[in-house]
Amino acid sequence: MSLFVTGTDTGVGKTFTVTQLLRLLRASGKSCAGFKPICCGDRRDAELLVAASSDGVSIDDVNPCWLKTPAAPMTAAQIEQVKIDVGALLEAFTALRKRVEHVLVEGVGGWMVPISAAYFVSDLAAEINLPVLVVAQNRLGCLNHTSLTVRSIENERLPCAGVVLNSFPGAADIAVATNEAILGRVLDVPILPQLGPDLTELARPWGELFDRLERPDFVTG
Repeated sequence: MSLFVTGTDTGVGKTFTVTQLLRLLRASGKSCAGFKPICCGDRRDAELLVAASSDGVSIDDVNPCWLKTPAAPMTAAQIEQVKIDVGALLEAFTALRKRVEHVLVEGVGGWMVPISAAYFVSDLAAEINLPVLVVAQNRLGCLNHTSLTVRSIENERLPCAGVVLNSFPGAADIAVATNEAILGRVLDVPILPQLGPDLTELARPWGELFDRLERPDFVTG
């Protein structure tokens, strides 16, 4: 079971979700690793993925492309006068997948963030060819952003494994209270429980997702 994890935006909790899923996999005895193809700015996300991955995985295994500018990859590459080598990213993913049972790929920013003028995060996900998990922040505007992301994933002919709604401390209004129920009615994908610090209580619903993803009839393309 491997996944591509995307967000409806930046700062919605993708890294937190991936690290918790890695811990859940490791607790069940699985070998696994996070994969952050591109980091822009600091490398904190990659460091967290390394810490949550199985032993023996280095930060360069997890993050093959590090741009120091805190901006979209296309912008950062232009400022630093470098070209992002997509082929090298795909080779790094393939190499990591041969070493562990499960690879959780964390995209950069949202689904349509540009890597170059004619190549987006969505294109990278299509080439990696994994089921896609969408992470959204539970707030006003979430219905639109989440629906657009899920439909775009489906247009790429990739299966959407589900949506995780992350609720941040102090967020409490009518949108936060109703978003999960509305998304469950308008989208034909699972709305999955937020991954909090206590993973024990979440082992069953997420374990059921892992089992479903490993079924022969759950295919990409």
